[in-house]
Order: sequence, then C-alpha cells, then structure tokens
Amino acid sequence: MVLSGYRTLARAAEAEIEVKRSRFLCTLRRVEDEPAARAVVEALRKEHWDARHHCSAFVLGPPPVPVERSSDDGEPAGTAGAPMLEVLRGNEVSDVVAVVTRWFGGTLLGAGGLVRAYGDAVRAGLEAAGTLRRELRRELVVEVAHADAGRVETELRTRGVAVLGTAYAAAVELTVGVAPQEEDRLHALLAELTHGAASARNAGERWVDVP
Repeated sequence: MVLSGYRTLARAAEAEIEVKRSRFLCTLRRVEDEPAARAVVEALRKEHWDARHHCSAFVLGPPPVPVERSSDDGEPAGTAGAPMLEVLRGNEVSDVVAVVTRWFGGTLLGAGGLVRAYGDAVRAGLEAAGTLRRELRRELVVEVAHADAGRVETELRTRGVAVLGTAYAAAVELTVGVAPQEEDRLHALLAELTHGAASARNAGERWVDVP
C-alpha cells in the first residue's frame, strides 16, 4: 500500500503546566529535518537560560519509518524524552519537534511524576497546536490547445482536480496536482475532455498541507 498522507501540526504552539511548583513549558514547532529540530532546542535553551532542563523529542518524515529522537537533558533516564516521544507517536504526528522546558519548583517528583508531567505538557501543547493532514500530490503538466484551455481548466476544477498553475506558450500548460492513486483517473478524464488530444507528463511529487 502506498502511503498518501500523514498528520502534522496545524500551527506552532506553547502550553504550560505546573506540578508541585515546577513549571513545564512545552514548545511545539514544525520542522523539516534534524538540524532544524536541533536548532529549535538550542534557541529555546538560550531564550530560557534560567531553566534547569530543556528536554526534547522529535519525529521527522512520513511513516512507516520516520526519524525519531529524544533527550532527557539531565532528567533521570527515560523520564522525559521517552514519554514525550510516546505522546507524539500516540497522536501520529510527524515533522514536529517538542521541547519541554522545566523550572524546578523545589519538590522532587519521582520517576512516575516526571513521566506524567512531561507527557501531560506535550499533550497540552498538541491540544493548542491542533493538527492537519499532509498528503502526497503527483504533479503533472497537461498540454492543451489554446482554444480548449479555459474549458478544460474549468472542467478539471469542477471535478476536484487541483490546478496549480497555467503557462502560455505554443500550447497552454496546466500544472495539476493529484493523489498518486488518482493519476489514472486524470488521464482518463483528459482523454474524455479533449478527445485524446491532450498529453500529460510527470513533473514530480510533493507533500502539501490539507486543512
């Protein structure tokens, strides 16, 4: 089965919880790669220089084999980064980095308390961020005669095909985006609309946000 979509953050967000006077600030950002994720962690470390810990987890790339990393940043092993990562996994989001900045409140929380607090902070952050779907789109360039271009473009839009751009040369080139499993339907539709006169060539693939 070909993967056609996955979930990511709808927006960057922050959320803060307090547990026994310790403050846990979760910051969530969308990122495209590991250097970008690590840059977010370092920027927050500098911004919140007075905090004791800046624990992190990130998931990058589409399933089924995304890149996953986590860091306890000085908290007892397995009490911060791992539960944060589990929350991201459980919500099936990717292309996201979560950083939980902790200001110690003077009371030890114990391993169980830390696991709950770090997980709850990320849950609160995800609730504030919301999610949207990213879907794979195959881009094709469709060549049609000038006399047919307006009608064909209107028909494509009416039938749910995304027209991404129009270029005028010897023929009119319409750049369209379709889900990979819809490509055969597009070719059949073009044949119907132009009596076989239109041609389409593959112009690559890209992931797009779908509200």
